[in-house]
Amino acid sequence: MKFYSSDETPRTHVLQFDPGDLLLEGVRGFIAESGIRNGVVVSGIGTLRETTIHMVTTTTFPPVEVYPDYPDKPLELASMQGVIADGTPHIHMMVSDRTAAVGGHLEPGCVVLYLAEVVILEFASPRLARVPNSAGVLKLVSADDEPAR
Repeated sequence: MKFYSSDETPRTHVLQFDPGDLLLEGVRGFIAESGIRNGVVVSGIGTLRETTIHMVTTTTFPPVEVYPDYPDKPLELASMQGVIADGTPHIHMMVSDRTAAVGGHLEPGCVVLYLAEVVILEFASPRLARVPNSAGVLKLVSADDEPAR
């Protein structure tokens, strides 16, 4: 994976993935190595040869979750976006083939087929964090407002 970064604030990072690269693992590694604490994934496009998505299948709580897996299946990565809070990305994506599209949470093990390009905007504030509410659902909060644990 190569990357190109700006010097201005908010910093822009463009990640270029090659065939065989792991998508989520590469994004996580870049965020950690670059020391990014807060930001947004504003774009992600490309092709995948192995894909796993996480999605909910019920409207009740706790939700029933599934992890559709598409091994050895060429898919277009049509979009990818998310929020980086306290150094941890929460990313969703949309993938498609010739007949259908499906979206959900990006999971580990997604392998780039030909290429993938991801754009991250890094910002210093607000300082974000995710904390569980009383039901255990993670909520995005300002780190300055985070309650004592």
